Amino acid sequence: MSSPQSLVESDRRAVAAWAAACAERVLPVFEAEAPTDGRPRDAIARARAFARGELTAAEEIRRRFVAGRAAKVVRGSAAVAAARAAAQAAGVAHMGAHALGAAAYAVRAADLAAPDDPDAVAHEIRWQLSIMTDDVRAALRRLPRVGEDTAGPLGPGLLGTGVLAEIIATIQDGLDADLL
Repeated sequence: MSSPQSLVESDRRAVAAWAAACAERVLPVFEAEAPTDGRPRDAIARARAFARGELTAAEEIRRRFVAGRAAKVVRGSAAVAAARAAAQAAGVAHMGAHALGAAAYAVRAADLAAPDDPDAVAHEIRWQLSIMTDDVRAALRRLPRVGEDTAGPLGPGLLGTGVLAEIIATIQDGLDADLL
């Protein structure tokens, strides 16, 4: 039995492009610290290719952890979060809930990169919501609320607790609200 966090393939393809856009927006934070490490950029490109139907989920399942390893070569918290955003975007081919992980890590990277901006989190979430298509919004609404289902990334792990869970909950609230 599959997890409700998986989403059907057509939904995963829809949310993969959105997750890639979220991760790409903070990619410069990673690249400022590790300009020669192309793993996060490659992961974002693969997420976009999956969204276009050019890659299969099986192809991506084998490669989904590559970008996450890039987080180990940088020291700055913002750069680590940016690398993890790219890794989560690549993971969407495997499980749709990773799209919210990509968005949450991107928000976290933007916040950590702008410590003097108290509105960084709200600004990034508004941007993310503003670029969602109706298909993306509908697919993300099919996911369980963060922390409600233990069979996937929105469960009790890194995405389901602490600041990342708070960010995901805010994004999920925004799916039905007019935050723009």
